[in-house]
Amino acid sequence: MEILDILIIGGGPIGLNCALEAQKNNLTYLIIEKGTIVNSLYNYPLYMRFFSTAEKLEIANIPFISTAPKPGRQEALEYYQGITRQRNLNINLYEKVEKVSKENEIFTVTTSKGEYFAKNVVISTGFYDIPNLMNIPGEHLPKVKHYYTEPYPYAQQKIVVIGSSNSAVDAALETYRKGAEVTMIVRHSEISKSVKYWVKPDIENRIAEGSIKAFFNSEMLEVKERSVIFKDEKGEIHEVENDFVLAMTGYLPDFDFLKNSGIELQGDCLNPFYNTKTMETNVSNLYLAGVVCGGKDTHLWFIENSRIHAEMIVKNILSK
Repeated sequence: MEILDILIIGGGPIGLNCALEAQKNNLTYLIIEKGTIVNSLYNYPLYMRFFSTAEKLEIANIPFISTAPKPGRQEALEYYQGITRQRNLNINLYEKVEKVSKENEIFTVTTSKGEYFAKNVVISTGFYDIPNLMNIPGEHLPKVKHYYTEPYPYAQQKIVVIGSSNSAVDAALETYRKGAEVTMIVRHSEISKSVKYWVKPDIENRIAEGSIKAFFNSEMLEVKERSVIFKDEKGEIHEVENDFVLAMTGYLPDFDFLKNSGIELQGDCLNPFYNTKTMETNVSNLYLAGVVCGGKDTHLWFIENSRIHAEMIVKNILSK
């Protein structure tokens, strides 16, 4: 029975960074990823550009060369998947981790394909797999999409976009420019301040000129086959014709998986407990890395500021 030094759950940029740090320190490791390499980035909108510049997306001091000031999805896929090939990282793809348990200081990690054993486990699963549901009638209809990839399917369609963050704004602008009739339903009083600075004036100008309709301080109530119903800031109920709903309401970590692994979840935001100096959770030798550390506050951690987690984790493992 092989017992790994580290088993890493999640093959995103931070999971890869943990593997590179383990490799550098001659620790045996394995990444288990339920999809492809950097699966979340693969599922981003096809023409998405990062807020960060290329050097802030680098891992393990490996240069990220981009011809554009802000690299896009395809460049990022080439970068991270290229590192995986060049460094011959030990990674199992299309294998889902179902359970993490611990007995006599050894973890058993049960997956869709087998069992693995490790002295230490790092959970770096991100947050992109579970949509933050609206919990309204009709949300199950096929016309409701919680993921947006490209604008072409929505040409000449009546689109409702829910939300005001980067993903909602990108979807609204791109579908509008392909001929969709776009209406935005926004819970807050304005477009999110976190929207990319070069995009925010664009959406605000399109709203101001009436090219894109926007209802602020408003709430979706129901989705029907050919319409949607929502309440505006005055409390008035509207029903408008609709072909598709793009519910860009955000995503959540798999809290059940974290809890079943023994990790304490704290407060209304279900922040997982971890030591901020070592990234170790309340379960000895079980670590968190990346976006998953933020609980419902998924905006707290991203590639740029969580690259340091890998070094912190390996340093702590080596010190024991």
